[in-house]
Order: sequence, then C-alpha cells, then structure tokens
Amino acid sequence: MAFDTQTFKTRTLTAIVFAIVMLTGLLWNKWSFIVLFTLIHFGCWYEFIKLLQKIYPENFKSRIPLGLFYITLPFILLIILRVAPVAGKDDNFLKIVPCGIIFSIWINDTMAYIVGSFIGKNPLSKISPKKTWEGTIGGILLCVITISLIGKAIGIYSLTDWMIIALCSSVFGTFGDLLESKIKRMASVKDSGNFMPGHGGFLDRFDSLLIVIPFVSIYYFLFMR
Repeated sequence: MAFDTQTFKTRTLTAIVFAIVMLTGLLWNKWSFIVLFTLIHFGCWYEFIKLLQKIYPENFKSRIPLGLFYITLPFILLIILRVAPVAGKDDNFLKIVPCGIIFSIWINDTMAYIVGSFIGKNPLSKISPKKTWEGTIGGILLCVITISLIGKAIGIYSLTDWMIIALCSSVFGTFGDLLESKIKRMASVKDSGNFMPGHGGFLDRFDSLLIVIPFVSIYYFLFMR
C-alpha cells in the first residue's frame, strides 16, 4: 500500500490536538476534568444510539438502557475518582488515579501496536484480526513495567497498587476494544463516528476506558482509600 502523505498529516494533526485537549482536561483542575468527560460521555451516547439504530432498526429504543451501564456508569465512577475528597490530600493528589488509568491505556495500546507490528503472528480474535497474542501480551507486560516505574517514582500509593491499576487497564482495556469492535461489526461500520478525522469516533477512542473504569474503581474503593 502506497504511503498516503495527506492521510498521515491528518492523523498526526488530529492526534496532537487530541493529546492537548485531553491533557488540559486531565491536569488543569477538577472542573476542566468534569467538562471534558461530560462532553465525551454525551459523544459516546450519540454514537451508541446511532449504532443501535443500525443493529436493531425496528426496536433500537428497547436497547438504549444498556448504555446506562456501558457508558454512563463508567463516566460517573471516573468523575467520582477525580473529585471524591481524601482526608489530608490536595487536588493534585486526586488526579493521580484517573491519570494512571488513562496513561496505562495509552501505553498499553502503543506498546501492543509496536510489539505486534514487529513479532505479531497469531491473531488474538476473529473480531479484531489485526490484534495478535504477541502484541497483546507484550503491551500488557510493558504497560505494567512502565506504570510501576512511574508510580514508584511519584511515591504515591504502593508498587502493588500501580501494578494492579496497569494490569486492569491493559487487560480489561483489550476486552473493551474487542467489545466495541464486535458492536461495530454488528452495525457493519468501520468507525463508530468521525469526530477525530483519521481516528474514528468517541467510542473508538474511549472503548477501553469504559470497561476499565469499573474494575479499577472496585479495587480503588476497597483497597486504596
């Protein structure tokens, strides 16, 4: 396949803008965080309904309540992680776990792609044939190692906590990606939307996060508070 310069430029510019917006929302203050993920929440809902209309054209409205568990609950939990007060801790402390989740997903996706590109041979699933076992395992291991080192350097929470956050994010993030791929296949579409030229829609960008958040939240409120 010939290298498409224009497509590469579009994808690169979109990725840069996306990273700037995400980092601003994540790191500025709790209100920027709430605004960012509220907008993402409604963007995911819009695309979810569009997909349901394609999959179940006759009775899609009866499936809409599924979105409360698939989309709304995870974003509520994420905002709670960010704003729930912790005795004796300031606002900067509250950024740590949400940022850890999102950075873990980014690192896992990047490492899985790199490892899979070099040594990937065995497809992980028919749902997403481009994913390989080698890339998936490599992404998980490198994500856990990287996040553990960063967590240890930061000095907040234990090494075990960071290892579990990274492991949950990489493993369940992969399941989230496969689930959204299955939904798109059922709807016979390539992307859930087109809000990010060259990168797809809201669900394409945050499918992993939706599945990861409940599992990390359970661990956080049981063992890290």
